[in-house]
Amino acid sequence: MHPATAGRPAEQSPSDRRIVLIVDDDPLLRSSLDSLFRSVGLETRLFASAQDVMDAQFSDATCCIVMDIRMPRMSGLEFQAQLNARGIRVPIIFITGHGDIPMSVKAMKAGAFDFMTKPFRDQEMLDAVEAALTRDGERRSQDRVLADGRARYDSLTPREREVMAGVTRGLLNKQVAAELGISEITVKLHRSSLMKKLGVRAVADLVRLAEALGINRG
Repeated sequence: MHPATAGRPAEQSPSDRRIVLIVDDDPLLRSSLDSLFRSVGLETRLFASAQDVMDAQFSDATCCIVMDIRMPRMSGLEFQAQLNARGIRVPIIFITGHGDIPMSVKAMKAGAFDFMTKPFRDQEMLDAVEAALTRDGERRSQDRVLADGRARYDSLTPREREVMAGVTRGLLNKQVAAELGISEITVKLHRSSLMKKLGVRAVADLVRLAEALGINRG
C-alpha cells in the first residue's frame, strides 16, 4: 500500500485494521478528511490521484475509498471501472458537487457504495465510512469462509466428491452405492470421511456449502 500518513496501530492483524483511502487532488480536503478519520481511530492512506491508487498494492485489511468523482487524468467513474475489471471489491464513497449528481447516480449503478454531496457534515461522512467498512469487513469474512471451504473441498478424494454429489442431490446411501457401483458400507465410510474433512455435521450444511462453492450437484 502507498506510504501511510498516519501511524499504524501496533499488534494488529490485517483483519483487525480498518483503513480509509482518501483520494482527492485538493491537499486541503485530503488533510481535513485525514484528520477527521484519524480522530475516530481509523487508519488513512492519502492519494492525490486515482492513478496513484491503481499503482499501489491493496492491503488485506478492511478498507473503503473516499474520493472526489471529478479527478484529473482519471475520473472516479474510470477508476471504478478499472477496479471492477480487476475484481477489486472495495466500497467507494464518492464526494460530489451538485452538478455531479447524475454522474454519481451512474456510479451507484456501477456498484459505488454511496456518494456525499458537498458541503457535507462530518458526522454524515463518518456514518457513511462506518457503514462501508462494515460492509467490506463482512465481505472479507465471507471470502475467508469460502476460501477455507474450497481448500477443504479440494482435499477430498475423487470418490468422496462423487459421494458428496450424490448426497447433496438428496440420494440415500443405497442409491449412491447403486449409482457408483460400490457397496453401501463403502458409501457410508466415504460420507463420514468427507463430512469430517469439510467440517460439517448435517446434510443441510453440506448442501449449503456445495451451493456456496458453486459445486454442480448434478
